[in-house]
Amino acid sequence: MGDSSIADFQPLPLPDDITEHYLQSKDLHYHYLSAGDPSKPLILCLHGFPELAYSWRKIMPALARNGYHVVAYDQRGYGRTRNHDDRPFHEVDLGTFTFTRLVRDAVIFVNALGYKEVECLISHDFGAVVGAWSALTRGDIFKSVIMMAHPFKGSPSLPFNTTSPNYQQSPHEPDVHEALANLPSPRKHYKWYYSTAPAGNEMLNPKSDLHTFLRGYFHLKSADWKGNDPKPLKAWSATELAKMPYYYVMPIHSTMREAVALSMADEDPSQVQQKGKRWLNDLELDVYASEWARTGFQGGLNWYRVATEAKQMVDLDTFAGRTIDVPSLFVDGRQDWAMFQEPGVLEKMSEACSRFYGVEVVENAGHWVQQEQPERVVEIIERFLIEVKKEKMSY
Repeated sequence: MGDSSIADFQPLPLPDDITEHYLQSKDLHYHYLSAGDPSKPLILCLHGFPELAYSWRKIMPALARNGYHVVAYDQRGYGRTRNHDDRPFHEVDLGTFTFTRLVRDAVIFVNALGYKEVECLISHDFGAVVGAWSALTRGDIFKSVIMMAHPFKGSPSLPFNTTSPNYQQSPHEPDVHEALANLPSPRKHYKWYYSTAPAGNEMLNPKSDLHTFLRGYFHLKSADWKGNDPKPLKAWSATELAKMPYYYVMPIHSTMREAVALSMADEDPSQVQQKGKRWLNDLELDVYASEWARTGFQGGLNWYRVATEAKQMVDLDTFAGRTIDVPSLFVDGRQDWAMFQEPGVLEKMSEACSRFYGVEVVENAGHWVQQEQPERVVEIIERFLIEVKKEKMSY
């Protein structure tokens, strides 16, 4: 138990007020970052794909200065956290990557760290899925939740009153993937591409160009790329989904690297690098490139395999009809398509979250909102925490 194996890796380039640790639990061997006094209330941050605990470095110190112990760990399959099933695509046990297993990781980590509850769970991208399900299933531990760049569509609905003579089965949904493939310019959805056997190696290799690929990927999903002009989609249909950029709905025969290269073809590399210096300079990007070069992408991609494979999602039926009943907030960048990629979900979050504090849209930010506009995000978080405290005092 406690810190160990820190000598196995070179220290990350971190701000002076963030420290790096390793923690052995009853399951994972966590790599985590922390800022602030461990005697203060805990804020836990959950990253998404293709990110790391490192993605929270720009907001952790400011939140810690406001009287919190702020912690972020590399999630299962990511970065320097170990002891997960890292076998190849056809051998790995996907049951160890289900959403409930990822919630369990958060619960185990909090306990191993010596806390009984988390003041606020801040989560981003696929991490926001874990954040939402953690708040829904263990509201006794996670006292509030902020979801960024991935709206929560709620718990499953089950067939109801099926013995009634008036019961009607839900209509069969048309195959959107077949429809995408039959468009005049055939496309495919990135989540289903990420779930295929070749995706991991196609994204990883050649490693010599990994930095260039990741620079393009982060740039295209940021406010720096002028091609981002997100708008609500009318339906989960091929023609509507095809309105999204190639990094979400890819040309059907492209790898993700090729899809990124197509969108980057008219971009000036020196201008891209110059713009990126503001929020993701080359030294910072090297952290991601070196970590993914070492681990490969499959650990992170296994999350998408779970999400796109119905049999891996059946345990969530246990929580059918449940809502997130702790204070919750959604935050995203104005130039992020993620809030619209599932039509209607953002608009219905107030139904999925019974104490929903609304939607905060950050100007001059895309998908990587906490890195692109950290000061604004800190302001939003601090205001939310103050409002939650006021609500608590009114009871």
